[in-house]
Amino acid sequence: MAVKHRTRPFWGLQYHPESVCTEKEGNRVVVNWFREAMQWNERRGRIASSNADDDAAAAADAMSSPFARDATKPSLLSQLTPGSSAMRVSAAATRQESAAVAATGWWEDMEVDPLLRSVAVPLPRGMQVPDVVEALDLEGAERIVLDSANAAASAAARPDVRGRYSIIAAGLEEALHIEYHTGDDFATIRVKCVDGLPVELSQQVPLAGHSSIWGLVAGFHEARHVEATEPAEVPFVGGFMGYITYEQGLMDIGVPLGQPRPHHRPDVSLLWVTKSLVIDHLAGVIHIQQLCAHSSEADAWVEKTAARLLSPQHTQSARVAHDFAAPRKDGQYHHHTAAAYQPPVKMRRPSRSTTIQTPLTKEYERKVELCQDFIAAGDSYELCLTDQTRITRPRSDSSTTEHPTAPVARKQQQQRRRRPSLAHALPSSWQLFKTLRARQPAPFASYLRLGAATLVSASPERFLQYDREGRCSMRPMKGTVRKSEAVATLAQAERILHVPKEEAENLMIVDLVRHDLHAICGAGNVRVPHLLKVEEYQSVFQMITVVEGQLPPPSPDEKRSSSRYTGLDVLAASLPPGSMTGAPKKRSCEILQQIEQHHERSLYSGVVGYMCATGRGDWSVTIRSLFRWDDEDHSPSHNAASSLGVAADRTGAAEGAASEPQEVWHIGAGGAVTILSTPEGEREEMFTKLAGPLRVFADGLH
Repeated sequence: MAVKHRTRPFWGLQYHPESVCTEKEGNRVVVNWFREAMQWNERRGRIASSNADDDAAAAADAMSSPFARDATKPSLLSQLTPGSSAMRVSAAATRQESAAVAATGWWEDMEVDPLLRSVAVPLPRGMQVPDVVEALDLEGAERIVLDSANAAASAAARPDVRGRYSIIAAGLEEALHIEYHTGDDFATIRVKCVDGLPVELSQQVPLAGHSSIWGLVAGFHEARHVEATEPAEVPFVGGFMGYITYEQGLMDIGVPLGQPRPHHRPDVSLLWVTKSLVIDHLAGVIHIQQLCAHSSEADAWVEKTAARLLSPQHTQSARVAHDFAAPRKDGQYHHHTAAAYQPPVKMRRPSRSTTIQTPLTKEYERKVELCQDFIAAGDSYELCLTDQTRITRPRSDSSTTEHPTAPVARKQQQQRRRRPSLAHALPSSWQLFKTLRARQPAPFASYLRLGAATLVSASPERFLQYDREGRCSMRPMKGTVRKSEAVATLAQAERILHVPKEEAENLMIVDLVRHDLHAICGAGNVRVPHLLKVEEYQSVFQMITVVEGQLPPPSPDEKRSSSRYTGLDVLAASLPPGSMTGAPKKRSCEILQQIEQHHERSLYSGVVGYMCATGRGDWSVTIRSLFRWDDEDHSPSHNAASSLGVAADRTGAAEGAASEPQEVWHIGAGGAVTILSTPEGEREEMFTKLAGPLRVFADGLH
């Protein structure tokens, strides 16, 4: 289909010459349009001032136009105002300058010019990521674990397993924390502890001079850059770790949230981690490392941590768990993983204390139809519709302080044992994570406990990865089929997923992602090495595409140019993840806000990951996950028992559940709606994705 205006130079064609799947004939569409436009100009005497016969001159003139310049965004570092805090810290070369900077903000010279101290020790046989975390006896309420859960030996035989590294953050009580609530003109920087002493330092930092929260983060990161001296295979030596919400991504692309938010939760929560452990599952090695200005202090922590992990107490426990998880003579396993092994504990059934509110079937199908109405009207090609399930249960013992061996936690537990509690048998968020990783191992699993947020994730989808040389890779994931007797092999899944509807879902997001990368990498620097590839996971098959880009190189005379691009530029320009929005991104997000009734997705549909001090980064899309916020916890007095779904029978268990403080968990799930979708099919896909995370609330309770 094509249209042409009778008198004006307007042409319309239902065609996508820019799509990755468009044949070479698509180039002729652009050439034909340009020829027609130039002929129209010539007939009306509108001749360009440059030499039209000189192709080189015409190309140079086109590149110098405002439109060509605007096609690529300026780097974050180039937008920092000279004299801003980040620029001053980066330029400070003497003690006097550093002291002057420190006078304007206590945080501005923290962790500057660190040295890296590291040691590699063998990973004890049978020890898995949760075993390492528990062996470290990490005290404090905050925790970050990025877990390649499908890197275990039991998963290595499956195809398409990319998980190799797991990263555990340590010493978070002393980590500098940057928080930002979307819409504020300031960020909050705080530190709880310095040199082992509680200080509770906090400062609101105006974003003027930084252009945005991303300018502040970029300047802070640049001032603490570490030259790569670590082994080439270590992806992280220290740097930022944390999460970014979906709502932050909306604001980044200019989509208003539509109504006042009833909270002030952080949409960007990043910790500057200086103590960490990187587990190389392929090599069977743990890298224990610290960034610190004082080498003796770093050496002491590294050596102490290595000795603790290699102590007979922990290595023997890991071997016992590994042997218990080994296959029996009949070929079956006692447990899925060593980390899943726990002494049997008598649990009560969740129906007495836990209520689950899933999306209403007919209502979700109606939302699918609304999406298709917008698509039919030409407002969008694809809409990634989501909905949330709400789980309310008595607050678990370890909701506030997850580690039971910490002194404060031990005291709290002793006090709780003096009074009966129905919550004592409920699994904590850490136990939920261990259950989920055992049942649904994924290459980008994570556990985060940051401030008031708790996230348990088994994400199979990488959002963005970048290295020190500026190579970027994104892996949009669209097209899902659940494993079953009818779909048990990769070949069977490929036959089901390689159909027009599923390929169209993936392809439209691929072109969107290419557009996001192009805004930073520029023309000719984006390619697609793997298109519409089906991969196998624990419970589903997924269709993915790999899109790669190359950042513009720094100026040749200055390796660390103040205007250079980094992976953070790509991250900031690509939010929210295209696989969670639809195409085109901005208009699709506006429509989804309306259809989803402005309900916040929050952590779901956002990203989790790290940006290393050496320039590397890796972020996953927050899907197949569950999360909660402390400020949603409430006592029964805030809600009637009926609103919590507590059984009306007045049994002792029900009365106990109704009298205890409640915590609220959320699980998001959904799928991409196209004109070829059916309401029933989209509803089935949503519940398929919901099933895995939801099941952890029932595991071990029967």
